[in-house]
Amino acid sequence: MINLKVQSAINEQIKKEEYSSRLYLAMAIWCETSGYPGAAKFLYEHADEERMHMMKLVHYVNDRGGNAQLMDIEQPTSKFESLLDVFEKVMEHEKYITESINNLYEVALTEKDYTTSNFLQWYITEQLEEENLFNTILDKIKLVGTDKAGMFHIDKELDGMAVAPAPAV
Repeated sequence: MINLKVQSAINEQIKKEEYSSRLYLAMAIWCETSGYPGAAKFLYEHADEERMHMMKLVHYVNDRGGNAQLMDIEQPTSKFESLLDVFEKVMEHEKYITESINNLYEVALTEKDYTTSNFLQWYITEQLEEENLFNTILDKIKLVGTDKAGMFHIDKELDGMAVAPAPAV
């Protein structure tokens, strides 16, 4: 049976992962309607990936004899000034999620729930990869600045960037 403090902390993380999915969906919609089809495709895929992160947590809690719960979440913003603004907000959000995963890991360690600590290693590694990916994208966007040809190429590159295959949930 899963520790109740750990279960509560994971349920909070489920909420954050669901919000992440909705945030990236809102960003994808903005990109799609603002002439960035490649960025839209990339962010739609990331919205799906964040939902997978949420589902992995849901199944984990339930498989450990706990009760995963959904909570109310706020509506993400859908107003962005530019593609740079979108990806700066993505990076800010990913840093927030990294901090949240680290805090969740600390709860698991404090409660001596080593099974959950081990499970969370995947999320810790995933967050390192996510932050690295979005830093690289931001660097490229900043490099081209407001150059329309450069932004066109960034959008094409985002279109071709594949999301890593999701592990089984």
